[in-house]
Amino acid sequence: MRDYYDILGVDRGVTSDDLKKSYRKIAMKYHPDKNPNDSEAEKKFKEAAEAYSVLSDDQKRQQYDQFGHAGVNSGSGPGFQGGMSMEDIINSFGDIFGDGFDPFGGIFGGNRRGGIKKARDLKVSLKLSFSDIYSGVNKTLKIKRLEHCDNCSGSGAKQGTMPIACDQCKGAGQVRQVSQSFFGQSVSVRECPVCTGSGQIIKNPCGDCGGNGLNRKTVEIKIKVPSGVSAGNYMTLNQQGNKGPKGYQSGDLIIFFEEEEHSIFNRNGEDVITEVVIQFYEAALGMTLEVPTLEGKAKLKIPAGIQSAQILRMRGKGFPRMRGSSRGDQLVRVHVDTPQKLSSKQKKILDELAESNKTLKPIFRRIELD
Repeated sequence: MRDYYDILGVDRGVTSDDLKKSYRKIAMKYHPDKNPNDSEAEKKFKEAAEAYSVLSDDQKRQQYDQFGHAGVNSGSGPGFQGGMSMEDIINSFGDIFGDGFDPFGGIFGGNRRGGIKKARDLKVSLKLSFSDIYSGVNKTLKIKRLEHCDNCSGSGAKQGTMPIACDQCKGAGQVRQVSQSFFGQSVSVRECPVCTGSGQIIKNPCGDCGGNGLNRKTVEIKIKVPSGVSAGNYMTLNQQGNKGPKGYQSGDLIIFFEEEEHSIFNRNGEDVITEVVIQFYEAALGMTLEVPTLEGKAKLKIPAGIQSAQILRMRGKGFPRMRGSSRGDQLVRVHVDTPQKLSSKQKKILDELAESNKTLKPIFRRIELD
């Protein structure tokens, strides 16, 4: 799949204004009215629309910059390449040319309605184990979201009845207002205040949904979590949030990741941190330890004479870095345990050690206070 920035011919630091200009230029070049029966032009038109839909949304753009396509195309709902028609795409981005102005109607002919209304987004949290984050994982989420009412099929009208056309807008969902100024006559288009843009009035509401056409239901959503995510990262599944009234585009499902606490590991970015307690004689003589890591046990050499609180680094044993092939490290802090009770034999050995080192004096150092 091509990079969205490459599709629109912009760099990653592009401003919203320049992004809009680039999309408009490409959309006009490959518009189906200008390229009839040209499947390649249609493909490029949809490709540009998909890229702009992500990069023009600050939240989705940030997610794409972090995760790539995996972060914005993980839902099972249709994207621009699949379920949206040319009309839907054009309506979705009609506002990039200014309020009330159709970007293509005046150039290619035809009147199009304003941008598609969108239902509310749905936000949920997902806790992940360190193992899930290390390897990536497939998850099935059970969520409650607004779905179209089964009884009225989302129309909001009582069974056996139908919504009627709004008298105010004559079923268009929009009303036009003509105003006169020094510069001449201007026409603005706004949502019908009576039917709130639906173009319909419900005289006999459905008893199950109260006339809004929606009920809250529990559904299952399957997602693929990429490896290396961290707490605070999120994933957006396009059009997998709440359904809206007829004519509304479904909201997005936004999944915020949280990390479960691990019994022996902590995390700092891509690095994993743990602590091991060894005996003072092991610290003096050195040893080789089997250390637990995220991918199983690995050997770590403890050098002779290691000091308490010293940190050893196991390279490449941390979390994978997002959008890269490298991994962080595992940091092992060594704590040297001083025995509180000694046998007579142990005390004798230590007395001999102390006698052989009696010329050594305590060393005092200045410490920095936080």
